[in-house]
Amino acid sequence: MKFGLWQAKKVCQSYPKYVHLWLHFLSSPMSLKKIQSALISVYYKDGLAPIIQELHKNGVTLYSTGGTQSFIEELGIPVIAVEDLTGYPSIFGGRVKTLHPKVFGGILHRRDLASDVEVAKQYEIPALDLVMVDLYPFEETVASGASDEDIIEKIDIGGISLIRGGAKNFNDVLIVSSREQYAEVSSIFAAHGSASTTLEERRRFAQKAFAVSSHYDGAIQRYFAGESADLANYTSLPANGLRYGENPHQQGTFYGDLAALFDKLHGKELSYNNLVDVDACITLLDEFEETAFVIIKHMNACGVATGQTVKEAYDKALSCDPVSAFGGVLATNNEVDKAAAESINPLFCEILIAPSFTEEALEILKTKKNRILLKRNAVEFPKKMFKTLLNGVLEQDKDLVMEGVADFKTVTKRVPTDEEKRALAFALKICKHTKSNTIVLANDGQLLASGVGQTSRVDALKQAIDKAKEFGFDLNGAVMASDAFFPFPDCVEIAGKAGIVAVTQPGGSIKDQDSVDYCDANNIAMVMTGIRHFKH
Repeated sequence: MKFGLWQAKKVCQSYPKYVHLWLHFLSSPMSLKKIQSALISVYYKDGLAPIIQELHKNGVTLYSTGGTQSFIEELGIPVIAVEDLTGYPSIFGGRVKTLHPKVFGGILHRRDLASDVEVAKQYEIPALDLVMVDLYPFEETVASGASDEDIIEKIDIGGISLIRGGAKNFNDVLIVSSREQYAEVSSIFAAHGSASTTLEERRRFAQKAFAVSSHYDGAIQRYFAGESADLANYTSLPANGLRYGENPHQQGTFYGDLAALFDKLHGKELSYNNLVDVDACITLLDEFEETAFVIIKHMNACGVATGQTVKEAYDKALSCDPVSAFGGVLATNNEVDKAAAESINPLFCEILIAPSFTEEALEILKTKKNRILLKRNAVEFPKKMFKTLLNGVLEQDKDLVMEGVADFKTVTKRVPTDEEKRALAFALKICKHTKSNTIVLANDGQLLASGVGQTSRVDALKQAIDKAKEFGFDLNGAVMASDAFFPFPDCVEIAGKAGIVAVTQPGGSIKDQDSVDYCDANNIAMVMTGIRHFKH
């Protein structure tokens, strides 16, 4: 025979010295608490009817407002209007309707505290054991492009207060804070055979409620700050399971709305490493307004070029380093047509990204079954960056600064030509998105070679020169960009001997003049920007 609440109570009445057992039984996570009264006021009604019907079947008194009240009445189920409880109508255009002591007292008073129970009785405050409330669709309203006035009106005050109140008093109250929770509530009632919950269940729903509250407040804060994604609460973003992480022995998940960013037209699922390279690819590509093509391998550019057409830009980009391009991630900022597709198709590449593809291009590119084709959509990126480190997280602003020709300060006797200035600006865009220490060698519209992720700037330069020679580039007349200043004149000396005619660097070394002096002595132009672009 099951030992229920009634039996436990009778034992403790007969044997007062065992009253502590009764209290322990009541506080047990597995003991059931029956819902006597419920406040239901939700924006979304889909999936609500079965819960309402179950509550009614179990004799639960229902309180409600506005559209939810009408919904319940249409089901043929009695419901008490909140204004009949409070004695106040909905006022100020609906801004104030549940903010009243009889509502919040009903939620927050402690059922096991005699003084609270007495006050509730004195002021005729019903015990609200279930609160079902969702929030105005703030994020949806922002996404719709609505006016500021409409957006502000979708900042929920009463709803968020009800959620926090219900969650705080989870000892007595079940708080249902989202329509995504309706099915679980129905299953709980079905499992118990009544409109009842355990303390453990109420605590779990309280946690869900505070997650809803946190995300909602975060969305409002981001709106006022002009930010997009809630990276600080990343687990609230759509979760995309990955085959594995950076290596097969590591688990991996991407939190974010990939479906909003890309339409996948062809190919297998994206991997962890794919996504890392995709990010590197499109962030570099977004520095260009003219038709450009970017090839990324392990987060670094192995081919970048501009052209009159996508095909021209691709052919120039591929020539930078056709060896590294094998298995790379490719992206362009213009439509891929038949000519471009025919040129790209022989290359084995993991991913090709473009804003659009012609039907002829797709027919060609889809002949490689595992090649991933992504049509990129217009999505605003977050302006913050996060990285786990030690026992915490690093946060910083994204590097959104990109200096151009107008920002150049010539520090040498020779002023760079217009063509050299354009080449320097082009090289800087690549330099910004390449791992430090880095040196980029380029001409106007084409990467020639780069030295990436080296422990010394001299090593980076030597690597870049060797690569350029390996792929047949003549560096005479080329330009050089550095992500940070030159502490010694050795880099400009090596570059000058290789044929470099113009250099850009941030400046700021106590030995800047040594580099300037060498350039002046060898007819090399140098500009400084005052901006460093470390990337670790």
